Formats: sequence, C-alpha cells, structure tokens
Amino acid sequence: MKKNLLSVIILALLIVNIALTAVMMFNVTSTNKKVANLIGNIATVMNLELTTPGEAEQKPEISPADTEVYSVAGSMTLALAPETTVDSNGKSVTKQNYLMCNVSFSVNTKHEDYKTYGSAEALANREALIKDAISSVVSKHTLSELQADPGMEGLKAEILQAVQGIYQSDFIYKVLVSDVKFAAQ
Repeated sequence: MKKNLLSVIILALLIVNIALTAVMMFNVTSTNKKVANLIGNIATVMNLELTTPGEAEQKPEISPADTEVYSVAGSMTLALAPETTVDSNGKSVTKQNYLMCNVSFSVNTKHEDYKTYGSAEALANREALIKDAISSVVSKHTLSELQADPGMEGLKAEILQAVQGIYQSDFIYKVLVSDVKFAAQ
C-alpha cells in the first residue's frame, strides 16, 4: 500500500511539474520575442547613428566617364575659428590659424542640372558664391578639429552640403581638398 501511495504522489508531482513547465515555457517565449524585437530596434537605431545623414539612402554610383572635375581657381587661404590655449605662465592666448588648400568638385555630367549649372563657365560665374560658402564652412572649425578629422571627411561633407544648397541640386556630388597646409599667426 505504501509503494502504491508513493507512486501516486510521484505521478501527481510529475503532472504538476509538466504543467508548470508548460506555463513557464509560454511566458518565456513571449518575453523572448519582445526582447528580440527590442534588440532589433536598438540595432537599427545604432546603424542609423553610424551613417552620416543622407548616406542611408543608396545613391547610384557615378562612373568616371560621367564625371568632370572643376577646380576652384587658385589656392585658397581660409581663416579658421580662433583657438584659445593656456601658455606656460597660465595666461589665455588666442591664436588665429589658417588653412591653405585647393578645392575641387566632382560634377556628374549626366545629371539633368549639369547643362544649366555644371559647365566650367557656369561654375566660374558663381565662383564667388562657392568661395564664400567654403569660407563660411571652414571658419566654423578650429585647427584641432580639422586635425582630428581623418581625411577631413566631415569638412568635405559640410562644404558639399553648402555648395549643393547654393544650386539646390546634387549635380556636384563630391568635394576634393588637396595640398592642405596649416599656418598659425
């Protein structure tokens, strides 16, 4: 009789264990789906933060045959934002630094606005506006900011955005900065 009663208790505990395991499995599965969604959303947000604005949308690749390079006339000497440092005596010293460089643009010859704005003559007619836009973008940055930016990619992106704003078009699709030299006063 004892063995029979003990078998019945074990069987009852086994059935309760199976029932509780099933309940726990349904709860964990729904929570697991919610956590997977949350992680997916976080990954999406982090991926958006790793790309620069406008880079998320795929732009068609422009072939070298469809590209014309326009160089802004002459080397440009641009004043950077003043930088305040502390000298060995503890006094604040403001330094004016300069950026000397050549700026060129890659122009898409197949773009619909190229005929209107993209020819060398049309770009040369608006060169003063272009130089002003470049100067206003560069003057917002300090020497240490530009030296910390590898390849000056951030500055190039800002210049590109400013120049595209002048024309209200993206037929200019890349900014090239060469012969970069820094000077201090």
